[in-house]
Amino acid sequence: MLIAGFPAGPWGTNCYVVATGPGQECVVVDPGKDAASGVAEVVREHRLKPVSVLVTHGHLDHMWCVTPVAGAYDATAWIHPEDRHLLADPLAGISTDMRRMLPQLLGSQDAAWTEPDDVKELGDGATLELAGVEFLVDHTPGHTRGSVTFRTPYADSADVSEVMFSGDLLFAGSIGRTDLPGGDHPTMLRSLATKVLPLADDVVVLPGHGEQTSIGRERATNPYLLDLADELAEAQRGVHVGRRQHARGVEGAQQAPQPRHQPPVVGVGGLEALDHRASPDARAVSGAGASSRSDSAVTSAAGGRQEKTPAGTPSVVGVSGPHMPRR
Repeated sequence: MLIAGFPAGPWGTNCYVVATGPGQECVVVDPGKDAASGVAEVVREHRLKPVSVLVTHGHLDHMWCVTPVAGAYDATAWIHPEDRHLLADPLAGISTDMRRMLPQLLGSQDAAWTEPDDVKELGDGATLELAGVEFLVDHTPGHTRGSVTFRTPYADSADVSEVMFSGDLLFAGSIGRTDLPGGDHPTMLRSLATKVLPLADDVVVLPGHGEQTSIGRERATNPYLLDLADELAEAQRGVHVGRRQHARGVEGAQQAPQPRHQPPVVGVGGLEALDHRASPDARAVSGAGASSRSDSAVTSAAGGRQEKTPAGTPSVVGVSGPHMPRR
């Protein structure tokens, strides 16, 4: 399997191109702002033909170039019906403060979006056969109402069962923010509990921003998943414990089972201008009042510097980089 990835635009959104191999049809996942040229480069290099564009959710940093990419290759765009309206009106999915930032960030006062000519809607549990690749759709609301993830079997190694395109649901060390229009923290936690925690440790996670990771690594080290797993365990015992702060260090995390083989994905680096991860203060599992980070701009201190993927984390072609959440 060929999985190529690159960060695009001022948000450093990871765009992925998936195919069974060079010279075949392919699927593009989340072509955000400025992604069209990167897609074209991957297509030329590997002699690919895009036939479908998958959108994990309707935020403009993930769908900015959906219509140009789909139109250039006569491809079908796929999105969940709860987020379909954002294809033509992505500003409905961002806050007022962020709208005010856009002209300065993008260097333009005006932008126009339209739906692609061919749009199909995604459903929870659906299995798509696209470009010879199977994608299982999981509806994972919380970041937006129509957020989804895509999982595809990975047969190139016995150490990796699936690759998951997580969008802004799950990151290395964090989860997606829930303070934008359509976001909801309790719903996000339900999505994580029902769609992420049951997955096998050897599933490779290719997120919408930052470096790749695995379910095993996040289960052992991600503070949000640790809180959630503890809360679920306590609930099963009939005890409500509410919010807790974990004192787990890296020592225990290093013991987590990790796939030895990393699917080759082409690496990801770049500048992240807006933070799409949840605030550390949002780690209240019982949640009614849990809040996520505000819309303040965040500039990566990495300055394009490449960092090594953490040991034991499966790597996919073109996905690596310094975009860890700001603490």
